[in-house]
Amino acid sequence: MRRSPKVVFAALSGNVQGALWLILGALFFSAMGLCVKLLGERLPSIEIAFFRALCGLAVVLPLMIQEGMGLWRTQRLGAHFGRALLGTGGMICGFYAFTHLPLAEATAISFTKPLFMVVLAALVLHETVRARRWTATVVGFVGVLLMMRPGSETMEAAALVALLGAAFGALVTIFIKQLVATERKATIMAYLGLTGMTLTGLPMLFVWVTPGLYEILLIVLMGLVGSIAQLCLMQAFKLGEASALAPFDYARLPFAAAFGWLFFGELLDGWAVAGVLVIILSSAYIAWREAHLARLGRR
Repeated sequence: MRRSPKVVFAALSGNVQGALWLILGALFFSAMGLCVKLLGERLPSIEIAFFRALCGLAVVLPLMIQEGMGLWRTQRLGAHFGRALLGTGGMICGFYAFTHLPLAEATAISFTKPLFMVVLAALVLHETVRARRWTATVVGFVGVLLMMRPGSETMEAAALVALLGAAFGALVTIFIKQLVATERKATIMAYLGLTGMTLTGLPMLFVWVTPGLYEILLIVLMGLVGSIAQLCLMQAFKLGEASALAPFDYARLPFAAAFGWLFFGELLDGWAVAGVLVIILSSAYIAWREAHLARLGRR
């Protein structure tokens, strides 16, 4: 008797189920990047960021109606605003990168977040970072230089903005690690959405472009696939171990490359491919090293 796909899936190990959820999430994250790039053909990045923040706030709207001010109750207001400020800055930088770089390159540079985490671990958290991780970090940033191709001013500027977005993302990770210990995820998302709308809404008025029906549909789709991607991510890490799942996040890269080729005819040249490989290998090594040291009970 043939078993149903649901039964077959349930029989898989937690790590395998988590990996499949993460790959699905990678597809939806890449689809969100595609929506951003399509919107960026007419709308400024900060306006797209405003609508993304609006969509994020809409996700927690049912809880806002149900709980009222209880959802906003916190003793860590400063940490919420700090996380939201950095998250909004990272979102704007990321959207600018998706708009001005090939999708695969923008995605690859976003994978430098673990490299920045190593630097922040040493400078901010005062952790001991040994030679292997420092070496992998330096090698990873060499990969970024390969992708930036000095001499192409447009590419350099966009790549630097993407790099800044990754740095913001690393700082956000530190805030989130502190917030999730005492705060609800819905409260964190609510403050992010409200702060993001405020920070992007005011400057957006100076560059406002009225979206047409096509852009409105893309905005709705962006919010939908972004929310699904987040749900897939949470389900993946609920079922599997973070150290086992980390490599599968790189599935975003082939998905982004495929979307870039299909919709924009984007092809990576030799320097870009070399840079992408160096970034992925170095950040993957850092992720593996972090998991290995965690198992040994040391940093």
